Amino acid sequence: MMWRDLAPTGLLADLRAFRAEHVDPVATDLDERDQYPVDLVHRVAERGWNSATLPEEYGGLGWSMEMATALFEELSVGSAILGISLITNFQTQQVLLSFGERSLNERWLPRYADGLIASYALTERARGSDIRSLDTRATHTDDGWEITGQKAFITSGSAAELFLVLAETPVGVSVFAIPRDTKGVSTELTREAQTFGLRNGPHVDLNLDHVRLPADHLVGQEGRGLSHVMHVLARSRTLAAAISLGIARAAFDGSLTWARERTAFDQRVTDFQGIQWYFASASAQMAAARLLTYAAAQDLDRGHDVARSSSEAKLLAGRTATEVAEMAVQVCGAHGTRLSSPFGRYLRDAKAYEVAGGSNEVLKNTIAKRLLASVSES
Repeated sequence: MMWRDLAPTGLLADLRAFRAEHVDPVATDLDERDQYPVDLVHRVAERGWNSATLPEEYGGLGWSMEMATALFEELSVGSAILGISLITNFQTQQVLLSFGERSLNERWLPRYADGLIASYALTERARGSDIRSLDTRATHTDDGWEITGQKAFITSGSAAELFLVLAETPVGVSVFAIPRDTKGVSTELTREAQTFGLRNGPHVDLNLDHVRLPADHLVGQEGRGLSHVMHVLARSRTLAAAISLGIARAAFDGSLTWARERTAFDQRVTDFQGIQWYFASASAQMAAARLLTYAAAQDLDRGHDVARSSSEAKLLAGRTATEVAEMAVQVCGAHGTRLSSPFGRYLRDAKAYEVAGGSNEVLKNTIAKRLLASVSES
């Protein structure tokens, strides 16, 4: 292994054995068919990893975020599709765990250990990353809530059994837990929702037609939805960085192996100094991104404010993954551009994650805001 391991040896051995047996063989097929990896998520759940960070009282393993970061990195070396599928499960369970009523949590959180698939439904077609006000509306009823609206471009939505949805209430943006089988809930596949990377089943539009919910399906405080969402996104961005690291490692390792075995002009491709410099620069970038990502995970475990460190980790890891994937295609030449090789998948997944889960511009805004605040406080 060419990378300095940053997680317990036994855990990494288990993850790598699982990846080799179950993930690597199906990664290309999942991408080509744009299919949610239901079987893989259920296999992950059998090992407890779908609820790794949940407390034991809800069927979880009680892992630290540092261990969870290793989980997401290692599995994403095999398939970023699996990583992106698991991160939506993590996001939804964290919203429930942090803000949900106990009655709601007792109903849903234990089901993640059985392989529950869930989705985080924030985006609307006309709003994009701006979720400060929404067209989806929730109104009070005698016994709970009624919600009407449409969410767009919802990751994992094609297979989700539970949606965590942002909607506008009379006092502001709020979060609601909506089971898929609730009357008035439907999903729609549209051509506009198909992506060239992170293809874990076509992203869907989520239609909510006068959906009635019990009172305890409001998650957290009414009108505090934005703060609830940002709390969870700050945590999940560290895992998003880990997914990007996995993509970068797959591209790096694959291209280095190919270049060592390939000969040109009577020598191995890796004997050319220019090629060596490609790999040297990429190795340094990846090492820096990994250290920053695991430092952000440690910040989470220590209860620190992670808005800045998690955003920096995702920004650097996402950019690094794209640059390393580009390098891999360049080094491998014609082989790198073939549909039969995995390098196009790595590049598509890497670039897609520079946009998804918090674009580079949004991350820079967050980092700058924290920097300016720290100057004002000093």
